[in-house]
Amino acid sequence: MKILHVFDHSVPIQDGYATRSWAILQEQKARGWQVLPVTGPRQGSFADGEDVVSGITFRRTWEQPSLGSQLPVLRQLWTIWLMYRRLNQLIPELRPDVVHAHSPALNGVAAYWAARRFGLPLVYEVRAFWEDAAVDQGTSAEHGLRYRLTRALENHVFRRAHRVVAICEGLRLDIEARQLCGQPVAVVPNAVEHERFALPTARDTALADKHGLQLGHTLGFIGSFYDYEGLDLAIRAMPGLLAQDPDMKLVLVGGGLQEHALRELVQTLGLQQQVVFTGKIPFAEVEHYYSVIDVLVYPRKSLRLTETVTPLKPLEAMAQRRVFVASNVGGHRELIKDGETGVLFKADDVDALVEAVRRLLSNPELQRHLQANGERFVREERNWRSSVAVYDAVYAGAVKAAAAPAH
Repeated sequence: MKILHVFDHSVPIQDGYATRSWAILQEQKARGWQVLPVTGPRQGSFADGEDVVSGITFRRTWEQPSLGSQLPVLRQLWTIWLMYRRLNQLIPELRPDVVHAHSPALNGVAAYWAARRFGLPLVYEVRAFWEDAAVDQGTSAEHGLRYRLTRALENHVFRRAHRVVAICEGLRLDIEARQLCGQPVAVVPNAVEHERFALPTARDTALADKHGLQLGHTLGFIGSFYDYEGLDLAIRAMPGLLAQDPDMKLVLVGGGLQEHALRELVQTLGLQQQVVFTGKIPFAEVEHYYSVIDVLVYPRKSLRLTETVTPLKPLEAMAQRRVFVASNVGGHRELIKDGETGVLFKADDVDALVEAVRRLLSNPELQRHLQANGERFVREERNWRSSVAVYDAVYAGAVKAAAAPAH
């Protein structure tokens, strides 16, 4: 089977979206399927072309400028046009059996037009409602024009895709409540490459010494600095944590939209010696930073986005036998059993975060319990082999639906 994947972006960009995309491609390739990924203008390519990454050829779409491409709404419509034009070029050449478009809705609309033109089955996969992410990032007003347009475009695709996939139950329930899909929404959950973490990296003492991190006294976060991640809550928790443990440090690994605001908050609270910003690091060094962090912190804020979407980070922590505390938003509750695979605390509550960290660091037996259960959970239930196997039925259903006579 030949699957044309339509992605927003991909490796070498490093984020959860690209990580999931890469894992899907690798596992489908291992199953003997031919994967044909194409990325949209947001990849930042300067021309339509090809890019080979570890044996997989990505077709890139030129981020071609236009007079109206910098204006809200027009920019989104221009992106759809560029993607549609690129798919029209690629489909006759690649001759895929299925077009599999992944969020955002801009991809879904372009893929729908192209799939319809060439009579191909369309699968649309929802990873998040991007209108909600735009509200969090301050680029869109809730229920404003752009918000409503994005939602309308996605609803347009829901009505017309031959099969719809969600990455978690929260998204599935929201989509099915709209009563737009002709078939039940399939769930292909996030997972991890358990084999990659089978032998956890030993503590990197040189790295720990570089940042002044002491064993048993280090909290950390590794990822992109978006507002919804709640990293300001972790920083505001530090005075309370330092009152219990003066040697405590918080390591923030990565960067993003909120980095400047977070650095300002650290200065305001006088925590320059207790909060370490490492900046963005190469992917190959990520596991070394995991090795020097005693407790990972995932303090996501309670928002529509975080209540419906499951993240990858807690699964990666479980795979490495790392312990963590996480806010009790819906996306976390779908992945984490409190006291069994992680420790949950009340979202947006600094005191609750402080207590969760204290509870975990003061209880070595609980830590061992979480490590064993978390590793077992990802090994037995949240591996990519099991998740990707769901696409068998999804693609078969899409092919059958596409072949059925129109009513």
